[in-house]
Amino acid sequence: MVKIDKEKLDKVIADARREMDERAKGYREQALKMYPHICGRCSREFSGKNLSELTVHHRDHDHDNNPSDGSNWELLCLYCHDNEHQRQLEAHMGNNSISKSKGNSAKHNPFADLKSMMKDKG
Repeated sequence: MVKIDKEKLDKVIADARREMDERAKGYREQALKMYPHICGRCSREFSGKNLSELTVHHRDHDHDNNPSDGSNWELLCLYCHDNEHQRQLEAHMGNNSISKSKGNSAKHNPFADLKSMMKDKG
């Protein structure tokens, strides 16, 4: 028979409750209480098991900016959240002065002479 240490069990339960209270104060828990469980981009609804796929996106990309009114938060699904950060990364890379100075933009226009090609076939 297994002997249960009541003091140890009480400590584990108290620690679990304290951690749960701390997490509830976190911005994710606040955002989930504040906003409907719907992705702000694709409008997919979340509940139960798939609620973990709904993330909090910081609109200004500053994870330390967590106003209590939630004005810097947006609920996004994992896919839309990844897409948002990828778009930000690409925009940042596109605005990089090094890539502009090297002239990496496309110069070839395959349809430049389309009108004359159409005349030849018609």
